[in-house]
Amino acid sequence: MPYRPVSSNILLIEDNKTDIDLIEQALQKKDTKVNLVIARDGQEALAYMRQWEEGAPMPLAVVLDLKLPKLGGLDVLRALKMHPSYKVLPVIVFTASEVASDMLQAYQLGANSYILKATDYNAFADAVAQIQHYWCELNTYPQ
Repeated sequence: MPYRPVSSNILLIEDNKTDIDLIEQALQKKDTKVNLVIARDGQEALAYMRQWEEGAPMPLAVVLDLKLPKLGGLDVLRALKMHPSYKVLPVIVFTASEVASDMLQAYQLGANSYILKATDYNAFADAVAQIQHYWCELNTYPQ
């Protein structure tokens, strides 16, 4: 199955309710047309992959936290990048982990970007807005 992104969908894989709320607020503040689809753990994220295989619309990009319950972010990243149909799907790691080995492993597994979550709300919201701007407005995707 070829990569067929839906231009308004971003899959957010995040378990922290506060971070989910902040991301939603940042996107609403920017008044984007992004539809945020949320998976709250690694297993739920893999369930979305199975839905894509059955014809459900794929997201334009995935924003992935590393520290997830049930199945870690690096395992989710590995599953996405090993699948022949999803390896071109952009995955932006958006995490609080400054651990060098996490960053290195994420890039080795095929992450397209690794962004640290800021603790300041304005910096956090600015990072979300820049992610949205780059991956939803500037980046060009294969047809």
